[in-house]
Amino acid sequence: MRPDPLFIPPSGGAPAQLFVLLHGESAGPGQVLDLAGAVRQAFPQALIVQPHGPFGEPQAWRWIAEAQPDAQGYADQVADAGAALAAEVRSWQRAHGLDDERTALAGFSEGAAVALEACIAAGVAGRALLFCTRFATLPQAAPPRTTLHLLHGAQDHVAPVGQARQVHARLAELRGDATLDIASGVGHALHAALIRQGIVRLQTCVPLRSWEAAMGAPDLRVDEYSADDPQDNGPGPEDLH
Repeated sequence: MRPDPLFIPPSGGAPAQLFVLLHGESAGPGQVLDLAGAVRQAFPQALIVQPHGPFGEPQAWRWIAEAQPDAQGYADQVADAGAALAAEVRSWQRAHGLDDERTALAGFSEGAAVALEACIAAGVAGRALLFCTRFATLPQAAPPRTTLHLLHGAQDHVAPVGQARQVHARLAELRGDATLDIASGVGHALHAALIRQGIVRLQTCVPLRSWEAAMGAPDLRVDEYSADDPQDNGPGPEDLH
């Protein structure tokens, strides 16, 4: 049976934000513990939820039913998983009086693909961190009220960075709100450099819809940096979008 999600309550009082963290394929919430720790440090008033994928077995949970589907089967199952996740997120929002703007999704690998589908299908979050994922398909629509932060390792051979570039470019064509950060020397892993940059994006990146309302649309951009250089922590506030 699928275990209950792990809940990390806010440091005190009612939650101010909801973070839903999704592990990758054949894994469990333990895979995203470092991410959970970083979120807790940056957002102490957040409620953090770490669900298990609904398929698989202990320590090897998946978000889709088939372990190795073909391309169309993968796309269909990820879409179904995204819809199911959106329903769960809605239930947690209702239970704690939180809305989409105060909700963020973050996923690694298969979990990130599912998070993207949930945002496109139901717009359940104001922000989403998508780490090192093999996207099910190029988006046909961009979520109108979700800022998507794609974070990828340049040496990822499981989910090649070229596909992340394609998805980012496609989102730009669709007038979506997206950033892409690429860390050199990083493979298919929830690397500390990517986690750190994800937190920076959450804390400093002004949503595109806010820029458009005030100043017109800025250019979407890609930022590349070295994960091995302790002085290079990725782009700063001046590098938004």
